[in-house]
Amino acid sequence: MKKVLIANRGEIALRILRAARELGIRTVVAHSEADAESLPVLLADEAICVGPPSPTQSYLNIPNILSAAIVSGADAIHPGYGFLAENPTFAEMVREHGITFIGPTAENMRALGDKASARKIAREAGVPVVPGTDELQDPEEAKRAAAEIGYPVILKASAGGGGRGMRLVHTEEELERAVLQAQEEARAAFGNPAIYLEKYIEEPKHVEVQVLGDGERVIHLFERDCSIQRRHQKLLEEAPSTLPTEVRDGLLKSAVRLAEHIGYVSAGTLEFLVDREGNFYFIEMNTRIQVEHPVTEMVTGVDLVREQFLIAAGEPLRLKQEEIRASGHAIEVRVNAEDPDKNFRPSIGKVETLLWPGGAGVRVDSHLYAGYRIPSHYDSLLGKIIVWDLTRDAAIARMRRALEETALEGPGLKTTIPFHKKVLDNAFFRRGAVYTNFVARRMSE
Repeated sequence: MKKVLIANRGEIALRILRAARELGIRTVVAHSEADAESLPVLLADEAICVGPPSPTQSYLNIPNILSAAIVSGADAIHPGYGFLAENPTFAEMVREHGITFIGPTAENMRALGDKASARKIAREAGVPVVPGTDELQDPEEAKRAAAEIGYPVILKASAGGGGRGMRLVHTEEELERAVLQAQEEARAAFGNPAIYLEKYIEEPKHVEVQVLGDGERVIHLFERDCSIQRRHQKLLEEAPSTLPTEVRDGLLKSAVRLAEHIGYVSAGTLEFLVDREGNFYFIEMNTRIQVEHPVTEMVTGVDLVREQFLIAAGEPLRLKQEEIRASGHAIEVRVNAEDPDKNFRPSIGKVETLLWPGGAGVRVDSHLYAGYRIPSHYDSLLGKIIVWDLTRDAAIARMRRALEETALEGPGLKTTIPFHKKVLDNAFFRRGAVYTNFVARRMSE
């Protein structure tokens, strides 16, 4: 592997670029017109514009991405997360052109990328899933299933995530309309109207397990708690979780068993809901690197992106399960260009003042620099602040200090930093009483 095309933008493009540099691999960043002055573009060995600002014409434009790889002589493509990262057709086309795809196989993606299909495979592997249905055909089928399972239920898009296509339903009277709305939203967001139904679990924890596989062997790198969310989108993550040891052990074993069942390759994340009684249920697998992967790196010392490169180059897993140790506690906050006081409304503008925190146990992943103008066409993520310390309480104190040290300002620019300070000061958060309704319930109080 001599040269990699990075088919993404923002902080993840820079993260991949750095890992490639350390491995002695030259970098080409594929970018839109709106990202011509972004930090990954400025730091890359080469950069190629692949289209206008619209993602459909640039970062989601498969012919343009492939052409950029061929023209630049790249022998590998790393898709990052989002955009084409979990598109099996793209992965197949990359390999058909003799280019290494740094990620799972197209077969892995097809098996687990569709959530309804993933539920079937989990059941085959003996992994518990939330009571629910396979793909729904019509509202009448949904009504029969909901009557059997019991309300409340939640409708989900088979092909997507991020809360799009989701509808919480409390009564049969709401269900027919909710099915039609969820199908339309799923069609608009993912080009696929397929939805399925699950029992809605009240006040669960959202816990995910990081895995690495080489097609023959799978290991876990412990778990992350991602319960602090708004509109089903994560805001703060930490590792390890506060789960009892016996629940954690069962969760980790189930995640490895499911990934091994499909011969998983590369980095991936299996997501679970854990109820108040300690029962856990598989909900989906993300067949890519995750936004929150740095918290796992901080507690294990394993560079997950480097491992992705090595696995894609054909090397067997270098790590054995007994060699992986989780030490201390790590917390990550997502610094988004959003106004928490106005229901997290997107906020854009020019970054005039920028000071990131530093010191022992502090890491920042960001593509920002003073003078950078935040484009309006993409996700609102500006960067991630990650801290590590020996205990959870010490990590909370360190994150509080890091946020106080951060200055990110510009005309009209609002960020989620004030929100994160409030979370860290919240008594329920401090004692680990955190569930997926935390923002709606505890922060509103």
